[in-house]
Amino acid sequence: MSGLAIDELTVRVREWRRTIRRTAEMLRGSTVSVGDYDPATHGSLITFTGVPGYEEVERYWVNAPFAFVSINYDSDANEHLYHVVEPELDDVEVELLERLFSDLRESLIYRREMGNETAETVLRDELRELLEVYGVEVNAATYYRLFYYLFRSFRGFGKLDPLINDPHIEDISCDGYDLPIFVYHDTYNDIGTNVVYSKDELDSLVVRLAQQSGQHVSVGEPVVEATLPDGSRAELALGEEVTPRGSAFTIRKYADEPFTPVDLVNYGTFNLDQMAYLWLAIENNKSLIFAGGTASGKTTSMNAISMFIPPRSKVLTIEDTRELTLYHDNWLSSVTRDRLDEGTDITMYDLLRSALRHRPEYIAVGEVRGEEAMTLFQAMNTGHTTYSTMHADSVQTVINRLENEPINVPRAMIQSLDILSIQSLTYVGEERLRRTQTLAEINGIDQRTGDLDYTTTFSWEPSKDTFRKRDSGVLDDIRRDHGWSQSELLTELRDRKLVLQYLRENGISDYRRFTGMVNEYYADPETVVSNVRESTDSAVAELD
Repeated sequence: MSGLAIDELTVRVREWRRTIRRTAEMLRGSTVSVGDYDPATHGSLITFTGVPGYEEVERYWVNAPFAFVSINYDSDANEHLYHVVEPELDDVEVELLERLFSDLRESLIYRREMGNETAETVLRDELRELLEVYGVEVNAATYYRLFYYLFRSFRGFGKLDPLINDPHIEDISCDGYDLPIFVYHDTYNDIGTNVVYSKDELDSLVVRLAQQSGQHVSVGEPVVEATLPDGSRAELALGEEVTPRGSAFTIRKYADEPFTPVDLVNYGTFNLDQMAYLWLAIENNKSLIFAGGTASGKTTSMNAISMFIPPRSKVLTIEDTRELTLYHDNWLSSVTRDRLDEGTDITMYDLLRSALRHRPEYIAVGEVRGEEAMTLFQAMNTGHTTYSTMHADSVQTVINRLENEPINVPRAMIQSLDILSIQSLTYVGEERLRRTQTLAEINGIDQRTGDLDYTTTFSWEPSKDTFRKRDSGVLDDIRRDHGWSQSELLTELRDRKLVLQYLRENGISDYRRFTGMVNEYYADPETVVSNVRESTDSAVAELD
């Protein structure tokens, strides 16, 4: 035997001895007593020395003290890497974790009642009891490392859990087996990660995500659109039938705290003039469609401006997948349903027809793609205020899509739409940001050409990253309906702009406080404006 082979054998024997010694120490048997984790006492659960070839530019916790994210930069490739860092387990801990997972799964299946205990408390108790049954003695660091992976598996999303818990991530995409997960980060945009799934792992995850959403996915029905328990939207594909690189998924994360109009102003998607305009338009029952490309912020904007709906108005929302969250007591939410063993599909068209019998004042439809658009515009023509979204990149594209297959809305009906907002995900300098390209108003049919006539009320100027304002027919209609003079109309806009500016300057973007202020304004606008004037030094220019 060569000297090199002898050295390798010696190293392996030493490793075996260390493993046997560690196992023997753990199997002495005693009562397991572990208090709350204290980094100062128990030490760090994570060891991380960086990613070779990369420079770390940012680090933050996503589940302290168990998991953090390290954002790294490769200057040669000019790209970032999203690196998830979690506790490392040695061989003995891995074997113990596998046994615990198997035994705990059976125990938790049969434990139906939790009483007032949280899932975390139940899992800790079950873990402690099992370790005592095994006769295993572990230190606090080992106990909490085991607990983290068990909780991540039973109550979280497995390896995906840190990404789901990261508030900076908007989208999570997996394109197939043994490929890195990609995320859309609010600072670094599209960025690859160190999270990779094998074939068995990915197939199992897709099936699990479908089951958690109350859906069924199989080789016979490999594509599923689902809503996860936390409200995130997921598009799932199982196997290689429709996605040749293997099972795939895309998760559009649900924001725990919804964006408010103040947030959208802070991000530059809209400015204060546009928000005051939309506030007055929504209050006066003007119908609106948000259009744009994927991830342009259509649904986010529609959800945000819905906070301007008067508090007592009856609102009804219709969606394929639950995304909209309105903060109104008088709100009825409805979602489509695929056919069960018996019965029929319940489509958006069915729900929209049913909605009209509920006599709603405002109807919000998640997205119009087909025959439901006809009913939506019929609702507009019968006096219902409606909001929806579409995939289109310009006003003319929206009109073309509405008039042609498969939507086929007559031109005479489209003129009942009041406002179109064209959203985009675009570059401002080197940053990729969301902007409202155009706020346009439908004026009716041009009697000379027979085409739909529209005017641009606000347009985005990329070179300055500002919005240009023009005259508004919608505001003129509102002025005439109320019998206001031009000066009175400008006062109404100025007051709303003043309130929005006050909320922005004081950092009030929480949806509860925002809707509270809007509701107070509806109840007593003069008092609210007076109080705002007394407490702010804002210089809010009148709208022309």
